[in-house]
Amino acid sequence: MELNNMIKTFSAKAPDVERKWYVIDAENQILGKVAVQAANLLRGKNKAIFTPHVDTGDHVIIINAEKIRLTGNKEIAKIYTHYTGYVGNQKIENPKRVREKHPELLLERAIKGMIPHTKLGNAIYKKLNVYAGTDHKHEAQQPEKYEIV
Repeated sequence: MELNNMIKTFSAKAPDVERKWYVIDAENQILGKVAVQAANLLRGKNKAIFTPHVDTGDHVIIINAEKIRLTGNKEIAKIYTHYTGYVGNQKIENPKRVREKHPELLLERAIKGMIPHTKLGNAIYKKLNVYAGTDHKHEAQQPEKYEIV
């Protein structure tokens, strides 16, 4: 086989990626389904030019985060733990308490766990915007409505 006739593998480059803005309404949606769809949009897995080591994703705005649903008994039984590093300072919360204080955190934690835990993941995570109400400050970007299937 000659070297001239070989097919080269396509690799996307960050400046060449065209980014869109999407709005996801989380009202009466299941937490895991919304998180998976948002993570896929953020990473760019829905695009033909998806490249794992390049940020090819879009911007995602999630509204109505306080109205997200958890199935089964997860509202009370599921626990989030955080250890501060000091003796006796292990913090334990359940989704019900998190929802009362910061309802956006439920979605943010779920999505953050679904993207890479690297510098690339940090860049991807910065394109996520979660809001408790229906109002958001990104109307100038003309976001498209994204339906959860």
